[in-house]
Amino acid sequence: MAKSSENTPLSELVSGLVGDVTGLLRKEIDLAKAEASEKLSQALSGVEILLVGVVLAIGAVGVLLSALVGGLAAFLVTQGFTQTTASALASLIVGIIIAGIAWALVSRGLAALRANNMTLDRTATSLRRDVDVVKDKI
Repeated sequence: MAKSSENTPLSELVSGLVGDVTGLLRKEIDLAKAEASEKLSQALSGVEILLVGVVLAIGAVGVLLSALVGGLAAFLVTQGFTQTTASALASLIVGIIIAGIAWALVSRGLAALRANNMTLDRTATSLRRDVDVVKDKI
């Protein structure tokens, strides 16, 4: 048979409340750890994409610039440009294209790292609910 709350001593009620709050805080900490781990995993995924973008940009500058600049410069020379002008214009065109690709990849990686992706929404909601429950008990 359950005890009536009217006959329960105050010390026992306070002790029960402290035990409940302590257990609740432990569960909240566990939830925060799990959610933070999930958010860290998402952030690492964004960093991986960012690094791949940077490596590709560097590789693209090294390989594509030499091949594309040479080919485009040769085409421009056949169109009547001088060798110097053709080389400069070809370098500029290829550089802008490679920079655009690198920018797109870096932007995608940074988007994954935005601050709103790092909030602990479930933990915050759960903590608000728990505070309301504790306030109701007091």
